[in-house]
Amino acid sequence: MAGDRAGAVGSEIWTIPNILSMLRLALVPVFLVFIVQGDYIVSLIVLIVASLTDLLDGYLARRLDQVTRLGQLLDPAADRLYIFAALLGLAAQGLVPWWIVVVIVARDIFLLALGVVLANHGYGPLPVHQLGKVATFALFFGLPVIMLGLAFPVVAVVSQPVGWAITLWGAFLYWWAGIIYAIETVRVIRIPRVADESRSDTLGQGG
Repeated sequence: MAGDRAGAVGSEIWTIPNILSMLRLALVPVFLVFIVQGDYIVSLIVLIVASLTDLLDGYLARRLDQVTRLGQLLDPAADRLYIFAALLGLAAQGLVPWWIVVVIVARDIFLLALGVVLANHGYGPLPVHQLGKVATFALFFGLPVIMLGLAFPVVAVVSQPVGWAITLWGAFLYWWAGIIYAIETVRVIRIPRVADESRSDTLGQGG
């Protein structure tokens, strides 16, 4: 029964929230194509639809007790893919510099490397830090605000500086969160070593 598993993380695949997440992922290439073509109004519409499905699948997952491991993977993956798609599409047209694409992508490669280090020490991924969530939200919000000025030039005088301010702040927080993850990774993988050293010291004193 749903009540018996309230708060539990399931292993189901074909749940309503997961299907909505899959739909959101399927819209990523559509979003990218319209950006590359310079159709920013349609791009924003696709992004709004994707954002609404994001809110809806989160609500339904909690309401229907259908929080799953797959859903926990799909949600952040979709957010990152939309950020990458917006960055790549805008950079391909020379509307944002390529260095900011490199900065954002490099941070996720950095986290991937940390994940490999953790796995090699027998640990799973670290819990998502609140700062990382804020950074992702800032990027997810800032880039569409930049696109808003491209879609509707009349608001560009306001949306462009605001969008860039939020995006650059998000990039800074993105890396700040990455450094926190790195520090936490070092702390976690040192725990067994510290425990072994303490045990060795105790045995040595006993001898």
